[in-house]
Amino acid sequence: MLPVATQLRRTPRLVLGLVLFGIGIALIVLGDYGLPGWDVFHQGLSEKTPISIGTAVILVGAVIVVILLLLREPIGLGTIANMLLIGLAMDATLFLIDEPTNTWARVALTLGGPLVVAIGSGFYLGVRLGPGPRDGLMTALARRGITLWKARFTVEAFALTVGYLMGGTVGWGTIWFLVSIGPAVQVALRFLSLPYAANEPRVEGKVPAPLER
Repeated sequence: MLPVATQLRRTPRLVLGLVLFGIGIALIVLGDYGLPGWDVFHQGLSEKTPISIGTAVILVGAVIVVILLLLREPIGLGTIANMLLIGLAMDATLFLIDEPTNTWARVALTLGGPLVVAIGSGFYLGVRLGPGPRDGLMTALARRGITLWKARFTVEAFALTVGYLMGGTVGWGTIWFLVSIGPAVQVALRFLSLPYAANEPRVEGKVPAPLER
């Protein structure tokens, strides 16, 4: 584990990254042409309950964190911050910005949202203070013998399907996010990752998964 002083120095970048991540997802919500898999579930949950989509993100994250604790999986500062800040940033953005009625504005939000998410990912993943709850769940399943890609595909496909049945939005924006976010995060990490501290374990050649949250 990194020294507390190092974690504190990296915290502003962590917070900035998570806020940008939440703003980016909110822009995709405003575009209304389809959300990423997990957010289809969050939106569907908000459609069936009195809670906002941001609150749904927080509550789902909290449930997953409890599961990770029960499985004795490591929880980092980044895990807890991720659970809280993305949902808060989403709700704040959706409160401040009205949903556009112009088609081109909606298209621009849908296309640009993943790029904002990628920049946010570059900041928050680049400080290496712990994975998001959902990514931690995938890792936990992988530790128990399930191939990582199978675990991710199964869980995210389930979240997307259930979310769609509850009223979440699936469309070309869902596909656009899937194909654009990986390369965009790679570029963002190249420019925004912090250098490794002394004695910090290195993870060479790892490309963060598109929905690492």
